[in-house]
Amino acid sequence: MQLDMNWVLLSMLMSSIGAGLFIYGKKETRLPYMVAGAIYFLYPYLVRNLLLMVIIGASLGIGLWFTAKLDE
Repeated sequence: MQLDMNWVLLSMLMSSIGAGLFIYGKKETRLPYMVAGAIYFLYPYLVRNLLLMVIIGASLGIGLWFTAKLDE
């Protein structure tokens, strides 16, 4: 199995964002952040296409932003 270094770096970035969101959501007891964080650090293992990974990550971020705005 050959790994693309771009995929490895992007998946590490997405997983790091997910871990940060999950920890923040757990600390502040905010469910949308915990769910988005869990999805952020799990989905890179399922997606091998870089463009699709970026699109999903951006969609998750936009969805979280709208959800956080509604939660205020």
